[in-house]
Amino acid sequence: MGRNLARNFARNGYTVAVHNRTAARTHELVEEFGDEGDFIATESAEDFVAALERPRRLVVMVKAGEATDAVIAEFTSLLEPGDVIIDGGNAHFADTRRRERELREQGVHFVGTGVSGGEEGALNGPSIMPGGSKESYDSLGPILEKISAKAKDGAPCVTHIGPDGAGHFVKMTHNGIEYADMQLIGEAYQLLRDVAGYSPVQIADIFRVWNTGRLESYLIEITAEVLSHVDAATGNPFVDVVLDQAEQKGTGRWTVQVALDLGVPVSGIAEAVFARSVSGHAALRDASRHLAGPTARKPGEDEAATFADQVEQALYASKIVAYTQGFHEIAAGSEQYDWNIDLGKVAAIWRGGCIIRAAFLDRITSAYEAQPQMPSLLSDKSFAEEIAAAQNDWRTVIATAATQGVPTPAFAAALAYYDSLRAERLPAALTQGQRDYFGAHTYHRIDRVGTFHTIWGGDRTEVES
Repeated sequence: MGRNLARNFARNGYTVAVHNRTAARTHELVEEFGDEGDFIATESAEDFVAALERPRRLVVMVKAGEATDAVIAEFTSLLEPGDVIIDGGNAHFADTRRRERELREQGVHFVGTGVSGGEEGALNGPSIMPGGSKESYDSLGPILEKISAKAKDGAPCVTHIGPDGAGHFVKMTHNGIEYADMQLIGEAYQLLRDVAGYSPVQIADIFRVWNTGRLESYLIEITAEVLSHVDAATGNPFVDVVLDQAEQKGTGRWTVQVALDLGVPVSGIAEAVFARSVSGHAALRDASRHLAGPTARKPGEDEAATFADQVEQALYASKIVAYTQGFHEIAAGSEQYDWNIDLGKVAAIWRGGCIIRAAFLDRITSAYEAQPQMPSLLSDKSFAEEIAAAQNDWRTVIATAATQGVPTPAFAAALAYYDSLRAERLPAALTQGQRDYFGAHTYHRIDRVGTFHTIWGGDRTEVES
C-alpha cells in the first residue's frame, strides 16, 4: 500500500521523496514507475528529510507497533516545529494518542490516519480518515482530498475526523464493520449452498442480481467474482480448493475489545471475529466430526428461489445492524475521548474507496445529517421500516438455519440485538436481583428514585442505601 500511495501522490502532480530500509526497493519503485510522476529516491533518513519542503510532511506506512515507534524515533530528531508525520498504518488508536501527545511536546504534528481501499484503493483513491490537530489538517487537507476516492456526487472521501487518535479509532471500527459484513455474506453463501442447494456459480449470479439493488456494495461485487472463479489446476470452484481457515490482522479484535471497555454492544461484529477464530481451530473442528446434526432437506426449485429472496432480506437487515453497532461505537468513543466526531461525515467518506463502501451509505449520511444526535441508526424511520418489513423472512432464515444445522452466528446475533432494542423488558432485572443476592450489589426500582438492597433470608427486608 505504501508504494501505491506514493504513486498516487506522484500521479496527482506532487513530487514524492521515497525512502525504505532497503535502498534497492526504493530504486526499484522509481525505475518501474518513474514515468508516472516526479520521484526522489533517497537512501538515508537525512537525505529523505532534506528533500522535503517545509513544513515537511512524512507519510509512514509500516507495521503497527514497535516498527512504527522505531521509524518515528529515527525521523523526529531530524524534524523541526511545524513538520508533520502521517501514520497511514493500522495503528491502535491508544498508541496514536500517545504518539501525538509526545510529538506535540516537540512541536511536531502527528496525524494518525486510517486508509482504506487496499492496494488498489491506495493507488486509485482510498477513503482517508485523518485525526490529529486542526492545524495539521489545514496543511494536509487539500493534498489528501486530491488523492482520495471520490463519491458518486464528486465529494472527496476524506474529512478531518477529530483530535489525536480519532482517525485510527474510526478506521478500527470501519474494519470491525468489515468483519461483520464479510461474515454475513459468508453465512448467506453457505445458506444458499447448503440449504437451497445452489452451486457456487449459481450463487455468484444471485449476488450479481443483489448488487443491482439495495445491497449494492464492493463486498457483494467481489463475492460474485470469487464465487464464479474456477481453479485452473483442478477445474473445481475456486472456493472449494481454499482452506476454510480465515485469518485476521487484529483490527476486528480491537473493535470488540474497545467496545467492551466502552460498554457498547457490538455482538454482530464480535460473532464475526469469533467465527474466524472457530475456523482457525482445525484440531478442535476435526475432533468434533462425530457430533450429530439434523437430517438435511433439499428444497424444490421454486422453494429454493423463495428461500434465496428470504436470505436477501436477512442479509440486508443484518447489515443495517452491523453498521448500527459500528456507528454506536464511534459515537461512544467520541464522547469518551471528547473528539466531537461527525457521524454523517464519517458515513460520507465511506461511500467511495473503502472496503465497506455501499449504496446505502448515502442514506446513512443523510440520516445523520438530519439528526446528528440520533442515538441509533435504527432510530431513523426509513431504516426501521425496512427492518420491520424484512423481519419475518429474517426470522424464517435463522430458524431454517437452526433446523438444518447451518451455523449463522452473525445473522442470529444481529436479530437478537434488534429484538433486545425493541423489547419492553429485558431479563437484566433478574440479573440485578441475582447480583444483589450473592454480592449485595444493590439495584434501582422502577417506581421510585434511589439505590436499594434486599437483605436476603428471613423476612427479606429491603433497605435504601
